[in-house]
Amino acid sequence: MRLRVLGCAGSIGGQQHRTTSFLVDNDVLLDAGTGVGDLSLAEMALIDHIFVTHSHLDHVDSIAFLLDSVGALRPKPVTVYATAQTIAILRKHLFNGDIWPDFSVIPTPDAPFMRYQEIDVGTVVSLGNRKITALPAVHTVPAVGYLLDSGKGSLVFSGDTGPNDALWSVVNAIDNLKFLIIETAFSDKDRYLAEISLHLCPSMLADELAKFTGEAEIYITHLKPSEMELTMLEIEELSARIPPRLLQNNQVFEF
Repeated sequence: MRLRVLGCAGSIGGQQHRTTSFLVDNDVLLDAGTGVGDLSLAEMALIDHIFVTHSHLDHVDSIAFLLDSVGALRPKPVTVYATAQTIAILRKHLFNGDIWPDFSVIPTPDAPFMRYQEIDVGTVVSLGNRKITALPAVHTVPAVGYLLDSGKGSLVFSGDTGPNDALWSVVNAIDNLKFLIIETAFSDKDRYLAEISLHLCPSMLADELAKFTGEAEIYITHLKPSEMELTMLEIEELSARIPPRLLQNNQVFEF
C-alpha cells in the first residue's frame, strides 16, 4: 500500500497548511480535509472509497466539493465509510439540502453520487488484499482511527483523540506495524484546551507514547499552523523511546 499525505495541519494558512486527508494508493481517501483540493480532476475521479474518522469540518469538507466536481464523471457512487453517529451528523448538518446538496440521492436515489457504509470500532473492510480496520478514538464527537494493513506492513492513524488506552491495546498487538501517525493539536501552554477538546499536547503525547510497546516510525499530525514550531520543539524535548517526527504534506509511506 502507498499512502500520500495531502494535508496534515490542524487548520489552513500557507503552502503546507492543508487539513487532514491522506490518499491511499489511487482510490481511497482517509479523511477528506482541504488537502483533497490539490488533486487534479482525473485523480479525484479515481477515488472510490472515503474513510471518515469523525464529522468535524477539517476532516470532511472536501467530500462535498469532490462529489460536486467529479460525481458526474464517475460510473458508480463514492462509498463513504463512517460510524452510524457520524453518518447521522453528515446527513443532518452537511448534506442536508441547506448547507450542501444531499448527494446520497442526487442525481437520483437509484444512481447517486455517494453512498454511506456504516462501520464501527473493529470493523474490517477488505479492498482486495488491503484491509482497513476502524480503531477506537476518544473525541468530542463519535470518532475512530484506522489501521491500514497490506499484508506485508501496517500503518496506524490515530485520528483526532485524547488519551486513549483502548487504542494501545490494539496497536501493541500489531506484529507488522511500520508507521504510526498520531495527533498533537496544542502546545503545552494550551494543555487545558487540549483536555477539554479531547486532543493531545506534547506532555499528554508523552504519556500516550509511554503505553506503546512496539516498534514503528512515529509521525505527528494536526498541529496548529501558528504553533507548529513551538509544539514540535516541545515534542523534541520529550525523552521518548522512539523520537516522533513532523508529518509533512506530500510525504509518502509505502508498506
